[in-house]
Amino acid sequence: MVKRIGGSRRKSRNLFKKHARDKGKVPLSKYFQEFKEGDKVLLHMEPAVQKATYPSKFHSKVGIIGKKRGRCYELTIQDSNKEKLLVLHPIHLRKIE
Repeated sequence: MVKRIGGSRRKSRNLFKKHARDKGKVPLSKYFQEFKEGDKVLLHMEPAVQKATYPSKFHSKVGIIGKKRGRCYELTIQDSNKEKLLVLHPIHLRKIE
């Protein structure tokens, strides 16, 4: 049996890379943003924060906020024909109107 090489962020160098102008400190308003149950959000990785991230295959998908779990939020995402539950930090989420 072949041993798998690499971890969860393998082959994501360009996917999760920030533009040169966007580098620097993360705004606190983005870090502490609040969401309500039922809000639609876009998954957009903040590369400066590695806590409570998601697998790279879910990048730029839309999900629906469930309940709050600690600092993070439970999010349901449709992955092909299955509904999946993710627990994500609000810094990796962007609200969609």
